[in-house]
Amino acid sequence: MWKPNVTVAAVIEEAGRFLLVEERILGKLKLNQPAGHVEYGEGIVEAAIRETLEETAYRFVPRFLIGMYQWSPPERPELTYLRFAFAGDLAGVEAGRVLDADIEQAVWLTRDEVVARAEQHRSPLLLACIDDYSAGCRYSLEILRDFDR
Repeated sequence: MWKPNVTVAAVIEEAGRFLLVEERILGKLKLNQPAGHVEYGEGIVEAAIRETLEETAYRFVPRFLIGMYQWSPPERPELTYLRFAFAGDLAGVEAGRVLDADIEQAVWLTRDEVVARAEQHRSPLLLACIDDYSAGCRYSLEILRDFDR
């Protein structure tokens, strides 16, 4: 039976720069939002908070849902990701926190700098989420109803 991979991403912008991560995927340096899979027993919003902390050491406070995205990598069409992208604020950083093993570093880039590094995008979702955020897409978190909580 086919099952999509449910993922989350955090779109965080400060002074025209977006918080991204540089990560090693199969030996190549890739760019992405702080993002990852929802774990068993975890809520979608909580997953975005956890992934952001694990990948950047920043404490993320989600304020809005930007959008939901479906994508299958061309080289693996049987694999599908359903991404919930959130916008929000930062509430501090845990200095000295060790980041996830595949994360090289957190970086702040403008949209133009992100576009200039297109060959490093982990997926087309990276720029789509930035552009939707920049276009003002904002949905109340109340749209998400978690019956497990």
